[in-house]
Amino acid sequence: MHQSSPKFRIGNGYDIHRLVKQKNLIIGGIKLQHPENLGLDGHSDADVLTHSIMDALLGALSLGDIGKFFPPTDEKWKNANSLFLLSKVIELVRHEGWEVNNIDSVIVAERPKIKPYVEAMKKNISEILCIDQNLIGIKATTNEKLGPEGREEGISCHSVVLLEEK
Repeated sequence: MHQSSPKFRIGNGYDIHRLVKQKNLIIGGIKLQHPENLGLDGHSDADVLTHSIMDALLGALSLGDIGKFFPPTDEKWKNANSLFLLSKVIELVRHEGWEVNNIDSVIVAERPKIKPYVEAMKKNISEILCIDQNLIGIKATTNEKLGPEGREEGISCHSVVLLEEK
């Protein structure tokens, strides 16, 4: 029996970066201010939201992860703007014949409060992906002082994306 290809694909993405001094705290392309002046450490700008969305997009099409396309060993990507990297990933997704149906993400951080920045983050991501903001869900939660996020050692993000065949 011949099975037709699926019209939808779902992808799951996850990212976590360590909080350190002397780094910017960029999430969703927005520079936030941590009360202890901490930022996220990584090879690029360490934007956990954008990274988890990229991994979800790539995973939905079984293309690997962002490390495959933007390896931390490549100086070309040092301090790269993650929204630029996202623009490259969405080009690949569209080249493969797929379009974003919707995205849902949850950022896990004790501090700073994320909610005041959510609309600006959605605007940045929607502009890069050329999709309506109402197709992007971004939520934030604390980890109730548990784990690395709860101890403020890092910030993480989980994302799910649904792709639709063009």
